[in-house]
Amino acid sequence: MNLLNIILLAIAVGVFLKLRSVLGRRTGHERPPYDPYSGDAAGNDKVVTLPKRPRDGALGERDGAARTIDAAGDPFAAAPSRDRWRGIAEPGTPLADGLDAIAASDRYFDAGAFLSGARSAYEMIVTAYAAGDRETLKPLLSNEVYRSFDDALKAREKDGLTVEQSFIGIEKAALKGASLDGSRARLTIAFKSTLTSCTKNSDGVVIEGDPVTVREVTDVWTFERDVKNRDPNWKLVATGASD
Repeated sequence: MNLLNIILLAIAVGVFLKLRSVLGRRTGHERPPYDPYSGDAAGNDKVVTLPKRPRDGALGERDGAARTIDAAGDPFAAAPSRDRWRGIAEPGTPLADGLDAIAASDRYFDAGAFLSGARSAYEMIVTAYAAGDRETLKPLLSNEVYRSFDDALKAREKDGLTVEQSFIGIEKAALKGASLDGSRARLTIAFKSTLTSCTKNSDGVVIEGDPVTVREVTDVWTFERDVKNRDPNWKLVATGASD
């Protein structure tokens, strides 16, 4: 090994030892490991603070579990407002009393959210029934109502009939009744909708209705849910026409 190689090797060893002495030393000012569950996200606008575990009596996710908590024993519970059902039910009416009873058994019950979901369910059921879509209907209906719908579909299919329908929209959906029987909550809604609909025979001839004339339809449906069941879904248990 010539003199130049020895000098270069000595320089390389010296640099290595210097780097090791610096990188291996802890000064006490190192950043801690990143914790994605930490609420400290200062200085990093790309970090989303994750929600903390809810305290007892609150749900991080709506899992449908019914839980009754006495307001007197919960310092975070506020007394229900007299106008808590504003725009849905007048205070002191049987409808408001029924909603109060349901809310007392399921503190996460939201009448406004229920109405929104019921509107979606109504359109899905009406559309699925016209199309003969049993797969969509089954989870939305009680066993008794499903059997009734299924029987009607079988009779229609036996006669070779088909329904052509265009659902235009819901003009109004209003709560008409609310009750709690044991753990079973029931809510009745009057739907006013518009659609076009006709029934055709096996030859494609219209035998009922009109494919272009817009009709206004009013239905009164009742939905039910067991507030002690973890399943948060409401099911259609009764159908009828408006008075």
